[in-house]
Amino acid sequence: MNDMTSINAAYVFKPAPVPTLPVSGSQALFPVHRIYCVGRNFADHAIEMGHDPNKEPPFFFQKNPDTLVLPGHDFPYPSESNDVHHEAELVVALKSGGDNIPLDKALDCVYGYAVGLDMTRRDLQGEAKKLGRPWETGKAFESSAPCGPLHPVEKIGHPTQGALWCKVNGELRQSGDLNQMIWKVPEMISYLSKLFTLQAGDLIFAGTPAGVGGIVKGDVMVAHVEGVDEITFKVA
Repeated sequence: MNDMTSINAAYVFKPAPVPTLPVSGSQALFPVHRIYCVGRNFADHAIEMGHDPNKEPPFFFQKNPDTLVLPGHDFPYPSESNDVHHEAELVVALKSGGDNIPLDKALDCVYGYAVGLDMTRRDLQGEAKKLGRPWETGKAFESSAPCGPLHPVEKIGHPTQGALWCKVNGELRQSGDLNQMIWKVPEMISYLSKLFTLQAGDLIFAGTPAGVGGIVKGDVMVAHVEGVDEITFKVA
């Protein structure tokens, strides 16, 4: 019995494949470890959700890596919800990590950037908020993280300003600018590393501007971050 057969025999069943994102202009795949999302990172979105952005430190929730939807696939409308919202976001991909990362070293951890959609079962999230319960049913459901390919830092740099918008069926729903983020990318990485041990393969969905809204089957969502990418996902 060779070493690989011995390793495989240790599993009760075949392990699931490692979730990955494609790298633009390359055949390489980026293996995803965890997905962190920062909540209410644009003041206008915090206000539209009923919160004062000046009173809150950053907070985070997670999606599972296998909730990613890759380019070329549809977003399947989820069960148990009648109010599913789009949230267009910049996605930060880490090539290294650690604990208590200094602010001036945080960008050294970044491999590249992408455009993603933090899809939300808003009705289930609202129920969880009222009851003081976790958000997983509203945020971490299957296929809740459509995402485009990664664009390495050496090709696009570190975007700090530029339009971020989302259209549904050609209608502009969300419109903002990366320079409006309350917590910038280095700050998010540094703060998050105090709470979790960050690792290569981690993704950070960096927050969304105002204008989030419902979608229905047959809709076409287009999310754009200037200087990064534009992605299109149909609601199936």
